[in-house]
Amino acid sequence: MGRFHRHADGTAHEHGDDQHGDGGRHDVGDHRGYRETGAARVDVLQNILAENDRIAAANRSAFAAAGVRTVNLMSSPGAGKTTLLQRTISALSAQLRIGVLEGDIATSIDADALAGLGAAAVSLVNTSQGFGGECHLDAVMVRSALGRLPLDDLDLLVIENVGNLVCPAEFDVGEHARAMVYAVTEGEEKPLKYPVMFRAAEAVVVNKVDLLPHLDFDLGLFLANLKAVNPQAVVIRASARTGEGVEEWCRWLAGDRGSVKLDGGNRARP
Repeated sequence: MGRFHRHADGTAHEHGDDQHGDGGRHDVGDHRGYRETGAARVDVLQNILAENDRIAAANRSAFAAAGVRTVNLMSSPGAGKTTLLQRTISALSAQLRIGVLEGDIATSIDADALAGLGAAAVSLVNTSQGFGGECHLDAVMVRSALGRLPLDDLDLLVIENVGNLVCPAEFDVGEHARAMVYAVTEGEEKPLKYPVMFRAAEAVVVNKVDLLPHLDFDLGLFLANLKAVNPQAVVIRASARTGEGVEEWCRWLAGDRGSVKLDGGNRARP
């Protein structure tokens, strides 16, 4: 059996034994041992994704009813999502009522790091009860946390997904937009190695640019690789440590919520 694959339009299929003229190996190795259970496995996966999408639609309706812009923030572990969120909350909390849904396999370390910075609400979802710890949030997990979030009192909800460059991009959780944080320490080739994640992101925050003078890293090559995978992505060069690029990121994150000024000034909420 080949790889189960999902397209951007929601359709799904598996790459069969030789659909790509490569002996069925394509890019996922030899799955001939699954021949007898292949059809059942695909049916199960299709059912899982269909149910996830149903719940995601319900989540999206709840966000829309409350007037909350919701962004799914993804990255590999250690790319700097939480540090960027610390900067974001400090910069925007005087202008927008921000909620954060924090997803992690275990511990409350990241949620604790955001406490007291001005977010209206921070809710934690641990995935450790899954098979060894789920490597992503899905729509059902997000749905289970909505009761702990005062949606009617929020303007913006950021879902900080589990650190992983594969699975989070494959599950709609009901968000309005997707962004990812990529650290320059990860290498130029990552868009080519993990195209689903980079293709799914509407905005890519290239983080830790303050380290560029100290790294053997070709930023131009990375940007070319990203463009080859997702030419429409908004690219924001940033350093969550120094604050570089944070204003541009906050403007994108706020979306149609109006102009964003990081001078601490208040504005009328929409």
